[in-house]
Amino acid sequence: MAEEVHLGLPGPWAADYREKADHYTTKIGGVPDWPTGDMGIKPEMLQCSLCGTKLCLVAQVYAPVVKLNIEERIIYVLVCPTPECGPRPQSWKVLRVQKCRNVEQTEGDGDELGQGTGPSSTSVPEEQIDKNKSHDINDDDFDLDALAEALEQAATLASNSKKKNKSKCANAPIERPVLKEKPADLSIPVLPCFYIYYDKEQYRVKGAVGSSSNEFPLDKEMTDTGNYEEEKWDGEKYEYDKAIGADRTFLKFKKRLDAYPEQCFRYSYGGKPLLAATKVQDAGTCRFCGSPRQYELQLMSPLLYFLHEAGKGSSNYGPSNWTWLTLIVYTCSKSCCPSSCGGRPCGCCWDVAEEEITIQEDEAV
Repeated sequence: MAEEVHLGLPGPWAADYREKADHYTTKIGGVPDWPTGDMGIKPEMLQCSLCGTKLCLVAQVYAPVVKLNIEERIIYVLVCPTPECGPRPQSWKVLRVQKCRNVEQTEGDGDELGQGTGPSSTSVPEEQIDKNKSHDINDDDFDLDALAEALEQAATLASNSKKKNKSKCANAPIERPVLKEKPADLSIPVLPCFYIYYDKEQYRVKGAVGSSSNEFPLDKEMTDTGNYEEEKWDGEKYEYDKAIGADRTFLKFKKRLDAYPEQCFRYSYGGKPLLAATKVQDAGTCRFCGSPRQYELQLMSPLLYFLHEAGKGSSNYGPSNWTWLTLIVYTCSKSCCPSSCGGRPCGCCWDVAEEEITIQEDEAV
């Protein structure tokens, strides 16, 4: 069974490239929408490691992981906007931002929920019940008229007391937290911004039954193409080897790209990347927990086209010298939280981790 791949396709353009959304929004360009105003991100994490320039957002992807019970999770892909640094791998950064998971459970939750700190109004010691039962009560011992009068006076005092308290509080202002909107940082470079919608990639592999307009037999076509080109170019093997189009890995990449020519990124958590070249850089392990990193998403070259088109006269920054075919993002397979909550209940704070990104270039350029 083929792995499920979600394609990020271009939606509407933002009216203002700096317009604010929320962290549930998936988009290309614009400004990062952080989940909270106080993320505690160190300044160097948002600066180019080569020249120190502030990084600009390339992609913001809302990426919850159901099987790990992580709903609040976002991937931010950033790059240095300067022409000198932009094409170099060291100028790219990937930040994984997520809310800490609830890994600690309160002991005895079921037993403690109904218990208070003081004595219960309905709880009467068993000894007292027996004691009350043992005494014979004679109605003649009580002056019922005096008792009724005393109860009426007590009720009147209680009513007057409530009215006084109510009148004192009626005009009191209700305190509500005032959320001050953080002013936009105009020093942050901004790429043209458009929003993303998803579509599932449809294709069939070798041996699959049935077809549709969106399906194509990759394995069979790759084999047929390889045999055909080998026979046709037998006398010109040198040119064949040097041509990038002759690379079977690239041919497969091109086939999947041509099926959805507007795909800006591909998402398949824990799946396999669509490689443009056979040489793959090792993703390594998580620097915090030591778990192996796994593939999560990759940016695709059509993204460059849309940014180029929108950047004509409407943005100071653009990918004028980017030549990559795909950018592959690898993240911690456990999606760990790098820091603790400092004694606070888990799930109360946000954490930031830097992940790995690799670049596959267009070698023909």
